[in-house]
Amino acid sequence: MMNIERFVCNDIRENCYVVSDSSKECVIVDCGAYYEAEKQALKKYIDDNTLTPTHLIATHGHVDHHLGDRFVYDTWGLKPEVPVSDEAFMQQLPEQAVAIMGLQLSQADFAPVGRYLAANDTISFGDHTFTIIETPGHSPGSVFFYCEEENVAFSGDTLFKGSIGRTDFQGGSMFMIIQSLRHISQLPDATQILPGHGEMTTIGYEETTNPYLDR
Repeated sequence: MMNIERFVCNDIRENCYVVSDSSKECVIVDCGAYYEAEKQALKKYIDDNTLTPTHLIATHGHVDHHLGDRFVYDTWGLKPEVPVSDEAFMQQLPEQAVAIMGLQLSQADFAPVGRYLAANDTISFGDHTFTIIETPGHSPGSVFFYCEEENVAFSGDTLFKGSIGRTDFQGGSMFMIIQSLRHISQLPDATQILPGHGEMTTIGYEETTNPYLDR
């Protein structure tokens, strides 16, 4: 069984997740922890549950999902693993910080990328494995991390409860995100969707209520 803890981070209220199982290994997904209290809450949860972080993974390359990467790197030695098609964004994180959040940061405030992920890569920890579903549209490299065994998917900013991610950023495409949504709508209706912002939902709920899945 997988345990999932959500941390709402930074001024954009980005969702960071810690995913663990009985092995006590864990994966950190989309670490946007910017303020010291957010970083310490993340560390406290991991310490209190005697977890060992083994991967820091990101659904895409937008800065609000990477503000805590340096903290994770300095604390546990993990470098972010990021979809390869968002490599350009990872090289422009300080510029993104100014443009999107009004933050003056340097490249040294972010962790070096450890691995660029392709569609056939997997993320394994403990007794579980995430596969990668490419979902371009919000950004060129946006992905779902999907655990078929647990019927859970981390959707980043592609799919939200009742909505979808913006497509007006650099590299965004409404056409591509609609194609991606058609692809992921083939997942089982009971699949839990853990988005990059907002509350958890399911594929079945979105198919019946989200206007973007009905196109």
